[in-house]
Amino acid sequence: MPERVDHEERRRQIAEALLRIADTDGLQSASMRAVAAEAGVSLRLVQYYFTTKQALLLDALARLGGQLQARMDAWIRAAGTPPTPRSIVTAILSCVLPTDAESRRITRTYAAYYTLVLSDPEVLAQHGTAQPDLLEGFLAKQLRAAQEAGRISPRRDPAIAAAGLLAMVNGLGSSVLGGQRTGEQALAILDRHLDELFDTV
Repeated sequence: MPERVDHEERRRQIAEALLRIADTDGLQSASMRAVAAEAGVSLRLVQYYFTTKQALLLDALARLGGQLQARMDAWIRAAGTPPTPRSIVTAILSCVLPTDAESRRITRTYAAYYTLVLSDPEVLAQHGTAQPDLLEGFLAKQLRAAQEAGRISPRRDPAIAAAGLLAMVNGLGSSVLGGQRTGEQALAILDRHLDELFDTV
């Protein structure tokens, strides 16, 4: 009997090989041949599952987004039951900061995609902001709920506050990866900023 092939498992194997290369060497090093070697499969097999490099890049980006979402879900579950808007916002932003091996890998890999967008805007321009836009919208929804509960000043614009929080966390993440500060210091800065945002009416 011929061996049954799990096509989704093969696609995952190849996409995760690309993500490993992106993390360690950047996407400029992720040729189809390099991905095949990293995945331990033939170049022809990579081309069978992903007819273009763009298709592979986008598939891997979606999987990276899924990994980040799973991490966020786990941190939200650990934030308490039932979670409050403050605990949800804190959990999401804290888990994005590169404070452990998994979050450092995710942050470095997203940075590799960002670099690719800057150098070749047409490749991922229509897909590169989907995940950040969803995250920003979700944070704004949580801030709006906190505002309606009287925990955030009515003078605050939840959408602008959400955008500012994400921009701050992205900057803090870069400073951690660059060695300017530790993950613990970045978390302390985030917590101080959230203290100023919440409970000040």
